[in-house]
Amino acid sequence: MHIKQLSVFLEDRSGRLTELTRILAENDVNITALSVAETADYGIVRMVVGRPELAKKILEKAGFSIGLTDVVCVNIPDKPGSLYRILEILTAENINVDYMYAFSNNDVALAVIRGADISQMSGVLEKNNLQLLSQVDIYQL
Repeated sequence: MHIKQLSVFLEDRSGRLTELTRILAENDVNITALSVAETADYGIVRMVVGRPELAKKILEKAGFSIGLTDVVCVNIPDKPGSLYRILEILTAENINVDYMYAFSNNDVALAVIRGADISQMSGVLEKNNLQLLSQVDIYQL
């Protein structure tokens, strides 16, 4: 089970992230999770959004460079050692994590994880009784 993540390449220019979020807000696209990474010349915004196909379309129309990527979103207990347990499971199956971002709130923690083989990653996590969020759980319907 996987979901779609938007990867948006931003020029290192003041206000560009604000413009990105304005366009999504004006088109009623909810941001569920977001990560910003930067280099000297540009930034990469990775987002899980409510309507990924619509978001891709409207952002491309506005001149943004967009990629859609498959990721898993796993629901984990918000307690010490929970993330370690997931990473230990993936390591035992020789599954490398390319990147991840996570957050917790009110005893619920979610981790968005990208690896080379999302189907394998999903299968291993589900086999170990971990709850993966589906498109229905994340997307605006």
